[in-house]
Amino acid sequence: MIQALGIYREVLHSPDRETDDSRILELTGRALALRGCSVTLKRAEEIGGASDLAGLRPDLVFMMCEQEGILHLVEEKFGSRAQVFNSVESVRNTYRFRMIPRLQQAGVPMPESRLVSVSGPVPESVFPVWVKRGDVHNTRKGDVFPARTSPEIDEAFASFRSRGITHALLQEHVPGDLIKFYGIGDAGPALEDGSFRPWFKWFYHKNQDLKRHPFSEEDLREATRSAARALGLEVYGGDAIAAAGGRLVLIDLNAWPSFALFRDEASRAIAETLLYRTRERVKA
Repeated sequence: MIQALGIYREVLHSPDRETDDSRILELTGRALALRGCSVTLKRAEEIGGASDLAGLRPDLVFMMCEQEGILHLVEEKFGSRAQVFNSVESVRNTYRFRMIPRLQQAGVPMPESRLVSVSGPVPESVFPVWVKRGDVHNTRKGDVFPARTSPEIDEAFASFRSRGITHALLQEHVPGDLIKFYGIGDAGPALEDGSFRPWFKWFYHKNQDLKRHPFSEEDLREATRSAARALGLEVYGGDAIAAAGGRLVLIDLNAWPSFALFRDEASRAIAETLLYRTRERVKA
């Protein structure tokens, strides 16, 4: 029997999404259990050191946690013996100071994006410009916002410095239709016999003045797949903009989202992907 350990996302990293994030992990655990796995779930806040993982010998670790401390513990304790999803390194790669160069190198279509030190002068910018903390994703108000003046950027930099955040991302504002996407399994190949196929869904964000700019769904799928591969993610989500003239750009990518509109379907697809990858590891 496959032993599986699931780790919830830190509450700090789930602003206004705590229930949604918990639910997808729990449903994935249930789907794994229905497929014959023994499943243990632990809160990230319960894991302060290696002793909190004592006695656990999972074959499979499926985790939503993001903070470096717990990532290091998982890597140290289970990295050599268990299949870990998403991999520790791929989660680290979602930190913006690692993510942006990797996506740019992979040729993923993105807005103009600059990583800058928050200790230096405010760079010249075309306004509005999106200001994003340069490490993890949004954890509180002010971590991501559209700045319209240099003083707004300066104020954000001061706030980041006071919290120990050393870099910020300045990203071009691209007008258009805001798209949310989810993907599972795109870091690996689909199999011709149908035994494993990547899963992908997209939809328009609510509460926007939709222009319904035409775009290629295949281009969106391929762009997100390329981004996932560049970071090494198996379970991911993010945001894109479909702009006038067919322009399509990715504006964010993160590890293991809530899959809010597709939780039941996604949890089954995640469980199948995790089991497929785990069995492939055992064969190897």
